[in-house]
Amino acid sequence: MTWRQRLGRWDVKSAPYLYIAPFFILFALVGMFPLLYTGWVALNKWSLITGNQGFIGFGNFQYVLAQPRFWDAVVNTFSIFLLSSVPQMILAIGIASVLDANLRAKTFWRMGVLVPYVVAPVAVSLVFGQLFADESGVINALLTNIGLDPIGWHSDRLWSHVAIATMVNFRWTGYNTLIFLAAMQAIPRDVIEAAVVDGASRWQTFINVTVPMLRPTIIFVVITSTIGGLQIFDEPRMYDNFGLGGPDREWMTVTMYLYELGWNSQRNLGRSAAVAWLLFLIIVAFALINYAITRRISSGDVRPMRKALVK
Repeated sequence: MTWRQRLGRWDVKSAPYLYIAPFFILFALVGMFPLLYTGWVALNKWSLITGNQGFIGFGNFQYVLAQPRFWDAVVNTFSIFLLSSVPQMILAIGIASVLDANLRAKTFWRMGVLVPYVVAPVAVSLVFGQLFADESGVINALLTNIGLDPIGWHSDRLWSHVAIATMVNFRWTGYNTLIFLAAMQAIPRDVIEAAVVDGASRWQTFINVTVPMLRPTIIFVVITSTIGGLQIFDEPRMYDNFGLGGPDREWMTVTMYLYELGWNSQRNLGRSAAVAWLLFLIIVAFALINYAITRRISSGDVRPMRKALVK
């Protein structure tokens, strides 16, 4: 073979790897390396001021796991996550089904649902922090006017989680709505029309045809919501003027506890890195569990469309 033939043969074999190489190089630089380096920091006594003070193995992990505040942060994180992700998923699918219908000014409404997503998280947190203020908040004022007792949005653990989850739903529901809308528009219209011809109502068509065909999208949204929801930081951080998670850490999340260890009080980057790795493992485990549950539910035997007929 001539050198031109060898060069052409090498080009055919190597071209696919060269095309995908930029992603893996970028991922190694901004993803894998920080992850591995954080793991190394977690195994050392590493101060923000004095730097590395020596290898201590899993001492940072033992310290963090023995702290009640860490477990409170885990409970708070999961509570806020569940209060935000479940309603968010239901609302996103419902709004997407409405936008998928024949509405006037479709483009306006589809752009409108995305507006909260482009608003800065700090601005959203400041506005909602005033709405849910204990003494001068709009929500409590409305409750008082109708004869109900005001709610301690900043003193009660559950209600503070509800307020923060409301912020998260406000910001992310529109984003997930557009994802579901794109998936709904990819469903073949002849499938929907066949269900209508068979006598299925709009609700039966939605439940028995549309939702089962959204299976891959539902799995994707569940996993991304899990990853993002367990890393929540901006909303609880800006919920009050101190940014500590409440007077008794009622809404302190794991990322806020990580920040407190590394930069706020102790300035111990080793312990902060240990929290980061524990959070990483929690997210991976919970994402896998969510994936397995969602896949099992959504991959069950899809009832034929004729079962959607009115009996």
